[in-house]
Amino acid sequence: MLVIEPGSHIGGMTTGGLGATDIGNKQAVTGLARRFYRDLGAYYGTFESWKFEPKAASQVFNRYIKQENIEILPVAPLVEVVKEGAAIRQILVHPSGREAPIAIQAKVFLDCSYEGDLMAMAGISYTVGRESNELYGETYNGVQLLDGHQFPDGISPYRRAGNPDSGLLWGISDRQLDPRGSGDSKVQAYNFRLTLTDSARNRIPITRPRNYDVNRYELLLRLIRQTANHNLYDYFIWTMLPRRKTDINNRGGFSTDMIGFNWEYPEANWEKRREIIQLHEEYTRGLLYFLGNDPRVPEVMRQEMKKWGLPRDEFINTNHFTPQLYVREARRMLGEYVMTEHNCTGATTVEDGIALAAYTMDSHHVQRVVVDGMVKNEGNVEVGNFPPYPISYRALVPRPDECSNLLVPVALSASHIAYGSIRMEPVFMVLGQVAAMAASLAIDQKKTVQSIRLRPLQTMLQNNPYLDGTPPDIVVDNSDPSGITIAGQWDTVSHWMGQYKQDYLLSRGGGGTQPRRVSFTATAAQDGNYMLYLSSPRGPWVQEEPYARKVPVEITAPQGTATRTVDMEQKRNDWIPLGNYLLKKGQRVQVSILADGLTEPVAADALLLVNTRDVR
Repeated sequence: MLVIEPGSHIGGMTTGGLGATDIGNKQAVTGLARRFYRDLGAYYGTFESWKFEPKAASQVFNRYIKQENIEILPVAPLVEVVKEGAAIRQILVHPSGREAPIAIQAKVFLDCSYEGDLMAMAGISYTVGRESNELYGETYNGVQLLDGHQFPDGISPYRRAGNPDSGLLWGISDRQLDPRGSGDSKVQAYNFRLTLTDSARNRIPITRPRNYDVNRYELLLRLIRQTANHNLYDYFIWTMLPRRKTDINNRGGFSTDMIGFNWEYPEANWEKRREIIQLHEEYTRGLLYFLGNDPRVPEVMRQEMKKWGLPRDEFINTNHFTPQLYVREARRMLGEYVMTEHNCTGATTVEDGIALAAYTMDSHHVQRVVVDGMVKNEGNVEVGNFPPYPISYRALVPRPDECSNLLVPVALSASHIAYGSIRMEPVFMVLGQVAAMAASLAIDQKKTVQSIRLRPLQTMLQNNPYLDGTPPDIVVDNSDPSGITIAGQWDTVSHWMGQYKQDYLLSRGGGGTQPRRVSFTATAAQDGNYMLYLSSPRGPWVQEEPYARKVPVEITAPQGTATRTVDMEQKRNDWIPLGNYLLKKGQRVQVSILADGLTEPVAADALLLVNTRDVR
């Protein structure tokens, strides 16, 4: 196997600053992707880690590369694709330092890039931008002028406030806003997911960047003045990672998203793309410098910004600033099947599902325009409250007449708004594994990627998810009637991104003597040592009454029965370890959550049994 990378950065957004994993529901993360997050957990001394430093992710990936003897060809942009009929016979790439391109031949190719360059150069149909709602009968595609991450009313878009003749401020388009739901070729904004630190020993001060233009931030200054919001964290989604580092994302009307400056990126060559990436970096560095140094910024914000700097121990080769632009969306293939909003909501489902998606239908803003004499952002959509749903295998393959030996697990076939739900890094990892397995089956079966027998692929994903014989996890969810028993009054509740699968059970508390318990029973699939975990769901963001923290549980295993008190707050929306158990095939372990006598609400969600062969 050969991995060809047009740049020098390996790992995409996962090693590029997106350390606060966007997923929605961890049920969707399976196979080698799940192992990756468990290997990150091992790095930090825990079971799984969904928040991590970029260098930790790089270390895990580099270990995989070394263990599997994977050959990497970096800084080798694609030059040409040679086809015979519908099959790609070879590609030409031009590695840095070589005088001429080199030819790469393979039986099956995978385009795992954010940009979809191989797909496009192979002559496969694709689209860029937003479809109209009319095309697929959707609701949240196309132009959307909504309230999320929006400017409040009353902020003037003009250089001299209130004077249209003075011209528009930087970053505001003079285009007329099209009707809601209409399609266009515009692309949702990109940004950098920023790794900063407030560690004095590890911090490099943020300095004035080259090409600094203070006029780029006039809108931010007007926003600060209009809202009287003088808290730095109101202008960024600021998530803390281990060891005093951050994953900073866009928040509000004006932040790290460089809205409207990436529309050329999907179809551009790499020289032009590097210019766009550089422009985004200058804007982002300038934004941080502006907030820390411009005297018009409130003193409290300037002082807070100056506490933060670039980490010395991250991104050593790129002056400690991430080289990976967050390409949220570029080209999207028009394949055998197009995933749409209807798949996300469950109105339509597929029989050839090979992975799950689990995030909201999500789009960042696309353009910044003038509406009724005020500045407004357009394009943001955040619609959720649906369970994980299957992604069709046909969304990964081109139409048969266009190409017979290419799989596209990232720039896959989906409408703009459905892609916004699918496009999370853990899901891309799962789809990458699926594509690689499908490629292997196509070679073994001597078939095109469209005509492989899908049942063996689905069976392997279920029974051998790590591809090394490690038994799959055993999960008993509250929705599994064969694995649970319930005593007393328990309600079924759901909080988006707060539980395993789609809901959990809740006892409202109130004390009393009536038994209130939920028992989960898991059966060992084979002899082995097993780690036992209990899911601790997260309640709503605003709770009438906090869930019980100290909850008694009764564990019954072949070794006997014991009762212990579990601190459910140690890991909300995560797995809490309950111990190691030696089980023979067919033996059971039961965990009962005892809510008897507790006055606070008690939650019961799921039980997990993991063969310790996979706890490394």
